[in-house]
Amino acid sequence: METKVLDIKGKEKGTCNLPDSLFGVKPNPTFLHEVITAFLANQRRGTADTKTRSEVSGTGKKPWKQKGTGRARQGSLRAVQFRHGGIAFGPTPHSYRQYLPVAKRRAALAMALSAKMSEGNVVVLDSLKLKEPKTNAFAEIMNVLSAGRKPLVMDNFADENAALASRNIAGLTRLLPQDANAYVVLNSTKVILTQEAVEKLTNTFAKEAK
Repeated sequence: METKVLDIKGKEKGTCNLPDSLFGVKPNPTFLHEVITAFLANQRRGTADTKTRSEVSGTGKKPWKQKGTGRARQGSLRAVQFRHGGIAFGPTPHSYRQYLPVAKRRAALAMALSAKMSEGNVVVLDSLKLKEPKTNAFAEIMNVLSAGRKPLVMDNFADENAALASRNIAGLTRLLPQDANAYVVLNSTKVILTQEAVEKLTNTFAKEAK
């Protein structure tokens, strides 16, 4: 698949070939939903915790005698119906992790990139280099490329000026090509890759496929 290569000013510099195995795959919404649901579940820390009646502080003494008061029998002030008592059926720490095979993650990434490509939301740059580490300069590049509110920039960020300038752009996600996943691609308004990133992404994809 052939696409245009632009410079940081939005001018066409030539063309490059994008592998069909990454940018020419037909997306499967059901499959993508499964993979992204698992990805988001794996981001959860699972540390929410509440105290049961055995864990809250308080006396173990029986509040009042069993019979003769006219009130319901009670055995502990730490029971869930009392103020400062325990919590019934509250969350406890546990793992939400869902296992995803490498082949599924790889296929989902290809579908996500292909979906963005079919929408016209993939831009390939010849390079991403700045003369100075200025946030405004990087923001201007995003405006020229019509990157939208949540652009995804994939590069090795070997240029220190570009790396520093991109840190304070609101909504922008920076990723090394080998760290890309289907969720961040689909969650972005536009995917911006350098030619080096395309090459690295292709090599990583091919290596995992073996």
